[in-house]
Amino acid sequence: MKVTRLDRAQLTECIGDLADLLVDTVADGASVGFLGPLDRTAALTWWKERAGAVGEGRLAVWVACRDGRTVGTVSLAFADKPNSRHRAELVKLMVHRDARGQGLGRRLLTTAEQAATDAGVTLLHLDTETDSPAERLYDSAGWTRAGVIPDYAASPAGVLRPTTIYFKYV
Repeated sequence: MKVTRLDRAQLTECIGDLADLLVDTVADGASVGFLGPLDRTAALTWWKERAGAVGEGRLAVWVACRDGRTVGTVSLAFADKPNSRHRAELVKLMVHRDARGQGLGRRLLTTAEQAATDAGVTLLHLDTETDSPAERLYDSAGWTRAGVIPDYAASPAGVLRPTTIYFKYV
């Protein structure tokens, strides 16, 4: 399976697959910022709105493709303030239900961590729903729990859930 960093044009080309991946992720109950059911049009719009940030280098997006179809993605959101250029936020790590359990989440995470190092970033941070499967990935990959915020975000079902904040020096 190939993992590729997308430029603005490539992001636009695979926006349909990325929208389908986002819809699948939300339908499976992952708390990635959306309430369910998420329709494809809303997912397409959300990804289209990311294109400018990718073009400006404020957001890096990688996709994992299998048989010509996007089955995973991860992004790094780079800080834009002078006092925070040493850090980035890991966002939207998603793996399609059909591709889970094959190490793809770990591969995408490792890809983003290495790219952060290559870009001179020394500190990464993220948030994820407390007690979600994602926590096992971050714990096993050496990320450090900074704390838990109760009722931080609604699940796709609309239920307020706690969020765990993680960081990692890279």
